[in-house]
Amino acid sequence: MTATSAATVDADRLVVRTAQRVLVGPLTFHVCPGTTVGLRGPSGSGKSTVLRALVGLLPAGLTVEGGLCVLGRRPAEAGRLSDLRAQAGLVGQSPVVFPGSVLDNALFGLRHVVRAPRACLRERAVNALEEAGLWAEVADRLDSPAAQLSVGQRQRLCLARALALDPALLLLDEPTSALDAGSREVVEASVASLRGRRTVLLVSHDADQIARLCDAVVDLAQPAWDIAGSAATRS
Repeated sequence: MTATSAATVDADRLVVRTAQRVLVGPLTFHVCPGTTVGLRGPSGSGKSTVLRALVGLLPAGLTVEGGLCVLGRRPAEAGRLSDLRAQAGLVGQSPVVFPGSVLDNALFGLRHVVRAPRACLRERAVNALEEAGLWAEVADRLDSPAAQLSVGQRQRLCLARALALDPALLLLDEPTSALDAGSREVVEASVASLRGRRTVLLVSHDADQIARLCDAVVDLAQPAWDIAGSAATRS
């Protein structure tokens, strides 16, 4: 299928490589607004590398070839990558909380990006905690250290921190891989609640999870496959 100007992510024969060899690709896919697209492949296939390429976070020595447009910008030419990263929120597989309270963590990105009265920022943070499925568990402990939360709660706090910026694209890198079964179910439910309301690119090695959560799949084992985010899920 052909990419459209409305695509949130438009990758056309995307390749990530070192000077000596190709690590990922060529890979063609399009993510349309409001869809959840899964990025699947075996360990070491470059799933996380693709996410980092989208926001210009590749390690030194790796380069991108082919066409890549994210939110109307080419990451290699984005200028202020911080602006792109504020609109394309990346949540990693290991939850990282900052020193400070639960509320401080939810507000972290907002304080650095958005100029608004504290009351407005707090309202956005609270809304994000609700959207991430965490509010009911932390409403009475917003001033408690974030480090006291369980691993699953910390992962949802990281999700809330990204959602508070109202990103146009949410990049989730194995968001449940470090969790026990119970926490995994809760975090997965939070991700499922975003379906149809947010544009999400989800990296997972779990084919069943992708089938449950995603509208379409990009399989790194079949890099030549061209897929649009509005397509039916292929597992």
